[in-house]
Amino acid sequence: MSAVREARPAPDDRPLTEHLRHWATVRPAHRAFTFVRFPDPGPGGAPAATGVHDSLTWRGLHRRATAVAAELTRRTGPGERVALLLPQGLDYVAAFLGCLYARVIAVPLFGPQLPGHSGRLAAVLHDCEPACLLTDSATAGAVRDFTARHAVPGAPVIETDRIPDDEDGRTLPPPDPDDIAYLQYTSGSTRTPAGVMITHRNVVANARQAAGAFGLAADTTTSVGWLPLFHDMGLVLSVAAPVTGGWPSVLMDPVAFLQHPVRWLRLLGGYPGTLSAAPNFAYDYCARRVPAPEAARLRLDRVAVLINGSEPVRGATLERFQRAFGPAGLRPQAQCPAYGLAEATVLACADRPDSVPRQVACDRAALARGRVVPAGPAGDDPALLVDCGAPAGQRIRVTDPDTGVPLPDGHVGEIRLRGPNIGLGYWKHAGRTAGTFAAPLPGEAGEWLRTGDLGALHEGRLLVTGRAKDLIIVDGRNHYPQDIEETVQNTVTSVRTDRAAAFTVPDGNGDDDGELLVVVAEHRQNLTVRQDEWAAAERLARTEVAARHGIRLHRLVAVPPGTVPRTSSGKVSRTACRTRYLAGCYRSDADGAPGYTPDPAEARR
Repeated sequence: MSAVREARPAPDDRPLTEHLRHWATVRPAHRAFTFVRFPDPGPGGAPAATGVHDSLTWRGLHRRATAVAAELTRRTGPGERVALLLPQGLDYVAAFLGCLYARVIAVPLFGPQLPGHSGRLAAVLHDCEPACLLTDSATAGAVRDFTARHAVPGAPVIETDRIPDDEDGRTLPPPDPDDIAYLQYTSGSTRTPAGVMITHRNVVANARQAAGAFGLAADTTTSVGWLPLFHDMGLVLSVAAPVTGGWPSVLMDPVAFLQHPVRWLRLLGGYPGTLSAAPNFAYDYCARRVPAPEAARLRLDRVAVLINGSEPVRGATLERFQRAFGPAGLRPQAQCPAYGLAEATVLACADRPDSVPRQVACDRAALARGRVVPAGPAGDDPALLVDCGAPAGQRIRVTDPDTGVPLPDGHVGEIRLRGPNIGLGYWKHAGRTAGTFAAPLPGEAGEWLRTGDLGALHEGRLLVTGRAKDLIIVDGRNHYPQDIEETVQNTVTSVRTDRAAAFTVPDGNGDDDGELLVVVAEHRQNLTVRQDEWAAAERLARTEVAARHGIRLHRLVAVPPGTVPRTSSGKVSRTACRTRYLAGCYRSDADGAPGYTPDPAEARR
């Protein structure tokens, strides 16, 4: 009986701190969190195969978190913001939970070493106005230099690895469930990052929703993740859900994954009932980068759930990943397409691990008119939409984007959500909050979240078609940029996978309604782009885009690797790419080779 009792999570929706205290009491010596380090082998050395595992027990984590909390209570007070500028690891987990114990508002961020995001980091720090900054001794110097260089208002820098453990594991008063636990800053793919106010109740509710959707439990589940902990999916699935449910969590650094993706796959096979999540591009990356002989040596029969979300889920990616790793024991049912966003803490809808992922073949012309009509058996080049499952413990409506009137199944409209996981709003943006988080539905009581995403309900399950702000409308027909980008990258072999941005620009003739389609695409690494070859590729892409999508491609612009802007979570930022294009940042050199010149604003950052 005692073992069964210990496996149960703390009851009700009490804050994460009470769940941590619960597990530290009933399972004090059980492994809670593990961070796997992959040391640099040095010049000429082989990469580490298994890495070095550092772990904290539930009692050890509780003591580390309460030690951080004690330091914070000496420096600041409840409701103040505390920014986390730490590298991925156990200190990040303890610092985040320590903020919750101290009843301050955590702001999960990243250190200034993350390339290409210094402007975003500075903007967020100015917006949240932290009372102090949590980092470690190895990063503290860079943090102080960064805040001085970007004129961030002075805040003390606390090095968490220099705080001695709280051997007593002191008892601190719990926060109110409706207090703000942390600010989850949006990735900024279509606008300036804004901090979503996530309450203690929100995060526990979403953790429980994830556990229910995927059948997760303390004695059968292990989370394995490389997603950064400042990302909503990484924070909830690698920290909040394990703390709520009482199962162990294994972390690795995102850079270690990008260097050798097989490391993630080995960890997935190393523990029972593994749960993990990644954006669509990561699954393609694994399928491309892990050779078949190496894949055959993996053991993936223990993988329970692989969530595919954070960007449009592609059916071709699901198929490629299964072909590559099915021989290693990966069950097709383990791949679970999902939909979520920061405003809903993270998870909103998910396919469950008891069925193979489904695609709906849609009539392409009907989809362009906003209808999901299954293509006939002899359908001409159907549009394939991945089924992202049913709502995970919340309510969903698809509505007319302009009027808010709910639409029947099979009609494309704006996705709206309502549930206990929906955040309070945007930090310091009351107007934007009212328009996004408090939208009424005609004829229904209560407030609904406007996601800004487009989709349709089909047999009670969600099909996501794209972002409303990214939608390309030409001659009254809807075109989704991710579909055009996929067509281009499948047609032009010199284009890097998932490194293209499609958008429209004014036609320059003074006609307000005239829009031209442009695709900016990075060419492959170590490739010399010749003008005549690229002109031929552009003609081929123009033909294919016209045939598949019924729209004329005005320009296909080749740019150097690394110059299509991406958000901190890895998604292509079409808005930022369009801004660079219009500013003339993408230029050719004297020999016609693609080049890139940052605009003055970027240069100042």
